[in-house]
Amino acid sequence: MNNHPTDSMTHEQLADYMAQLRATLTYHAKLYYVDDAPEISDFEYDKLYHELLHLEEEYPELDDPASPTKRVGGAPLDKFDKVTHTSPMNSLSDVFSFDELRDFLARVEQTVSGALYSVEPKIDGLSVALRYRDGILVSAATRGDGVVGEDVTQNIKTIFSIPLTLPEPLTLTVRGEVYMPRAVFERLNAAREAKGQALMANPRNAAAGSLRQLDPRITAERALDIFVFNFQEGALYLDGHAPRSHTETLLRLRELGFHTLEHQICAASAEDIIAHIQQLGEQRDLLAYDIDGAVIKIDDLATRTQLGEGTNTPRWAVAYKYPPERKQTKLLDISIAVGRTGVLTPTANLVAVRLAGTTVTRATLHNIDFIRQRDIMLGDIVSVQKAGDIIPEVVCAHPEKRDGSEQTFQMPTHCPSCGEPVFRDEGEAAVRCTNAACPAQLSRAIEHFASKDAMNIDGMGPRVVELLLGEGLIRDAADLYTLCPEQLENLERMGKKSAQKLVDAIAASKEAGLERLIYALGIRNVGSSAAEALAARFGSLEACMKATVEQLCAIDDFGQITADCVVNFFSHPQNIALCQRLTDAGLRTTAISAPRSQDLAGLTFVLTGTLPTLSRDDATALLKAKGAKVTGSVSKKTDYVVAGEAAGSKLTKAQELGVSVIDEAQMLAMLGQAPSDAGEQLQL
Repeated sequence: MNNHPTDSMTHEQLADYMAQLRATLTYHAKLYYVDDAPEISDFEYDKLYHELLHLEEEYPELDDPASPTKRVGGAPLDKFDKVTHTSPMNSLSDVFSFDELRDFLARVEQTVSGALYSVEPKIDGLSVALRYRDGILVSAATRGDGVVGEDVTQNIKTIFSIPLTLPEPLTLTVRGEVYMPRAVFERLNAAREAKGQALMANPRNAAAGSLRQLDPRITAERALDIFVFNFQEGALYLDGHAPRSHTETLLRLRELGFHTLEHQICAASAEDIIAHIQQLGEQRDLLAYDIDGAVIKIDDLATRTQLGEGTNTPRWAVAYKYPPERKQTKLLDISIAVGRTGVLTPTANLVAVRLAGTTVTRATLHNIDFIRQRDIMLGDIVSVQKAGDIIPEVVCAHPEKRDGSEQTFQMPTHCPSCGEPVFRDEGEAAVRCTNAACPAQLSRAIEHFASKDAMNIDGMGPRVVELLLGEGLIRDAADLYTLCPEQLENLERMGKKSAQKLVDAIAASKEAGLERLIYALGIRNVGSSAAEALAARFGSLEACMKATVEQLCAIDDFGQITADCVVNFFSHPQNIALCQRLTDAGLRTTAISAPRSQDLAGLTFVLTGTLPTLSRDDATALLKAKGAKVTGSVSKKTDYVVAGEAAGSKLTKAQELGVSVIDEAQMLAMLGQAPSDAGEQLQL
C-alpha cells in the first residue's frame, strides 16, 4: 500500500499543504463558476476536494471556517434571525413605458447635464447583502424591507459563485441578486412532476423559497447563482478609496472574484438607452436566467450623491419593467377538468412554448364564455401570456392565420369524470356536474379539506388522496378520521413511519377549529375570510347549519348569493350527515377565539410581495387579531397596502388609487410591537 505524501509531513507542513489545497480549490471554483473557463476536470476537482475534506476530518485543529468544504455545513436552523442593515437596501422606482423613462431622464438633466448612464439587465431574483471582514465572508442577509432582512449566511455559502474569501483582506459589504438558472428550474420541476409534487411557479419564486430553506443541504441541491452588482459600504481597495463610477465598481468586483452582471453598457442619449433596453428584451429567451426589465442608473457615483435619495428610492436610477411576455403558439386541443365544486374548466393544450421562464404546454381558458367572446377555435394560432408572471392564460386567437382546418369547441353535455349530465345556472358562466358523488369532485374536495388553509393535514397530498380512494379506504372527508396506521403502511411509498405520521397529522387536525372546518367543507363562494366571519358570528357548527338567509346577509360582506350557498349546502342530507360524522369523530366544531382587540377594526389591508420577517399567513393572522380586515385585491376601500420585496401589480394599483403604502416595520408599529416581537406574538 502506497503512503500518502502527507504521512511524512510535520504539523506545520501539513497546515501549509491544507492551505494550499484550499487556495487551489478556490482558484478552480472561480474559473468554473464565475469565469466559465475551467482548467481541470470535475473528476480532478472532486479528488482534491475529498482529499481536503479527509484531512480536515482527521486534523480538526487545522480546520478553517472559510474552507471550500464549508459550503454545505451546519445543522438545520429553527428560524432565520433578523438583521438590521447598516446601509439601507433601497428599491428602485419603476417605469412602464419609454415616455416615462424619458421623463426620468429629463428630470435628471435639470440637475446634471450630459450624464452617462449604466444600462443593465434587471435580474428577476432575490436581493441580498454580503458582508466581508478582513476578506472573509462573515454574514449574508436578504433585503427584506430595505431596513430589516433575514440572516441567510449558511444558505448563501452553498452558492459556489460567491467567494468565501477574497484575494485581499478587505472589509466591505456588496449587494447582489440571487437567482435560479432556468436549466436548474426546469430540472427541479421535472423531478417534482415525476413525484406528483406541486410545481414551482417560476424561477424567481423558486430562488426565494430555496434561499429561505431552514436546512442548507436543501438549498445546496437547488444550485442557485448570483450576480453581484453594487457596493454598499467599506472600501474596495486596500488603501481605503472607493471606485468613482459604477463601471469601475463592476470591474473591481470582478477582480475580487464576484460573478458580475452581463450585457451592461454605458450610454448618454435616450435613443441609445432605449435601443439597449429593446435589445435586452429581444434576447430574453437566449439568457440562462430570467430578467423582468432593465435598470438605468447614473454611472458616476459623485453625481448620484448630488441627486440624492427619495423617501424609499434613489433619484438617480429607475427600473424599466417589460410588459408581460406574450408568445404565439398552436392550440392543439381543449381538455376539461372537474373541480371540487363540480365546475368544468376548459384548459388549452398547446404546442410547447417558452414563456416568462418556463416551458408552457397548458393554459387556462376560464369558461365557455371566454372562449366564445375571443372566437377561439381548435387548431387556432393563439397568443399566451402569464397572468402575474405565474399562471399561463390564452389571451386571444389569430383568425387571420386560419387555414380552414379549425373546429368550433363545444362544452360536453355530460361530465367527463362520471358521465352524469351537466348544467349551467342562468346568469353564470360556469358549467357544473350534477352528481354529488362524482369521483373528480370527491378527490378534489378531500384535497381541499386537507389543504394548508383548511384542516392543514401534513402529508395528505393529491397522490395520497388518490391512493386512499383507489383502495376504498375513504369515501369522504369524515372517513379520514377512521384510518389507522395498519391500513396505510402497505400503500405505495408509505411504510410504517409515514403511515404513523399521517395518522398523527389527521388526529392533530381535529383541533383546527370552526373557522378552518367551515372553509374545509368547500361551500361554494365561502373562502377563508367568509368562513372566519361565519365562525365569529355563530360560534358553532350547529348554529351555522341552522342560520337563515336573513341572518347570513346581516354579516359584513355577505351578499345574497353567498348566503344562499350556505343555506343550500346545509340543507342537503349528505352534507348534514357529513357534518354529524365529523362532529362524532371529535373535531372541534366551535370557534377557537375572537379577535384579541379591535385596535384596527374598520381598516382594510392588502399584503403584497415578500415581507422581511413574516410570512403572508403570519402577517394576516396578526392583523386579524387586532380586528383588521385583510383582502386579496386593492380597491378604493383599501386603507393600507403592506408592500414587501418584489411587490407587483397590487403595489402599482395602490399608487394609482392613492392608497397608503407601508412596509412591514410600519405595519408592526401599527400593531404596537417591534419586529422582534412578531414571532413571539404568533405563539400566544
